[in-house]
Amino acid sequence: MLERIGVNSVDDLYTDVPQEVIFKGEYDLPEGMSEIELREWFDKLGARNRSLTVFGGQGAYDHYSPAVIPQLLSRSEFYTAYTPYQPEISQGTLQYIFEYQSMISELTGLEATNASMYDGATATAEAAFMMVASARKRNAVLLSATLAPRVAEVVRTYAKFHGVEIREIPEKDGVTDLEALASMVAAGDVAGVILPQPNKYGIIEDFTGVADIIHAQKALFAINADPSALAVLRSPAEWGADIACGDGQPLGMPLMFGGPYLGFMSCGKANLRKMPGRVVGATKDASGNRCFVLTLQAREQHIRREKATSNICSNQSLMALYATIYIALMGEKGLREVNLLSANGAHYLYNRLIETGKFTPAFDKPFLKEFTVRTDLDMAKINRRLADNGIMGGIELGNGLVSFAVTEKRTKDEIDRLITLMLED
Repeated sequence: MLERIGVNSVDDLYTDVPQEVIFKGEYDLPEGMSEIELREWFDKLGARNRSLTVFGGQGAYDHYSPAVIPQLLSRSEFYTAYTPYQPEISQGTLQYIFEYQSMISELTGLEATNASMYDGATATAEAAFMMVASARKRNAVLLSATLAPRVAEVVRTYAKFHGVEIREIPEKDGVTDLEALASMVAAGDVAGVILPQPNKYGIIEDFTGVADIIHAQKALFAINADPSALAVLRSPAEWGADIACGDGQPLGMPLMFGGPYLGFMSCGKANLRKMPGRVVGATKDASGNRCFVLTLQAREQHIRREKATSNICSNQSLMALYATIYIALMGEKGLREVNLLSANGAHYLYNRLIETGKFTPAFDKPFLKEFTVRTDLDMAKINRRLADNGIMGGIELGNGLVSFAVTEKRTKDEIDRLITLMLED
C-alpha cells in the first residue's frame, strides 16, 4: 500500500504534523488480561461511578425511562448508522423513522421533521445554517442571551468556520428583550432569530408578536424547545416559528454521563429543501400495500459537498427510535402527566426554598419543571455536601443565581431531604 501511494514508511504520512505535538515516548499499556480478569476490572471501574438523585437540569433532565425501551432498542437490526437507501430491505427502519418524524411534527406543530441530528446543540447550529442558506445574501443570526450557554457556545463554534455572524439579543428580567430584538433584526442583514422555550432560567417566555416582527424583516424564526414540555406548552408553530429544534433527551433518555442524545428539527414546507438530514415518507407499492421510502435528502451532501447546507450523512436514528418508543408508550395523556408531576414537584421545591429565608425569587415569571433562585449561600460547599449524601444539587449560573430542576421521578421525601441537607451548618 505504501509503495502504491509513493511513500517509504507510515511516518511519511505524518510529515505535515508538527514534530512537537507527536508523542515519542513508550505507551504505558497494561499487561494483557484473561476474559474473567477483564470483566472484574471493568466491574470495579464501573463501581466508582456514583448514581445521584438529580436536582439539576440545564438541558439534561432525569425523566423516567420505561424498562421496555432498552429491551426493544437492543435488537440487533436497529444497531446501524447507515442510511436506509434500499427501501425493499429497510422497511422496519424506514417505518420507525417515519413514525418518529410524525410524532415530533405533532409536538412542534410544523409540517416536516428530519432524522439524523446528533444532539440539541448541533441541531440548533444546523438551524442557523439553514436560515442563512434560505436568506442567501444575509449571514447574521441572532441568539437570545437566555438560550442555554452550552447550546450557544456550540452554535458559535460551528458558525465561526462557516462564515456565519452570531449576535446576541440581550435579556431583560430573565427573558429575551423584545425591544432589542426588534431593533437588531431591523439591521437588514439578519437571516434569522433563535429563541429558547423554556429558557436557561426555566422561564416560559411569551413570544406574542415576535414572529410578526421577524417576518416583517424577511428573516426566519426558530425556537429551541424542550420536546417533553411541548406536550403542554404552546407549540413553535402556534408561536409562528418557521423552525423548531432542540434535544430529545427529555423524552425519557437516561442522563448517561452526557449521551448519546438526540437532536430534532422541524420546519414548514417553505423551508423543507434547506433542511439537513433526511425525510422518510409513506406511500404504496405496486400491489397497493403501505410502504415507506426515503423521500427527500439533499444531494449536495454527497455530490457538491462545498455547496451543501450540511454534510450530515450517517443515520443517527437509534435514539430517534428511543424517542419513538417513549412517545408511543406515554401517549398524550402520559406526557401531560409527566409535565404535571414535574411542575408540582418544582413548585413545591421552589416554595420550600423561599420559605427557608436563604433563597429569594430571581424572576417573577412562569416556569414548568425548572426554575432559578438567588442566594448568598456558598453553593459549591453545599453541593459537595449534597453529593456526599447521594444528591446532585442546583447548578450555579453565576451572580448568586442557582438553577434547580424537578422531574416526575423526584418524591416529596427526596425534596424535603434536599432542603434539610442544604440548611445543615
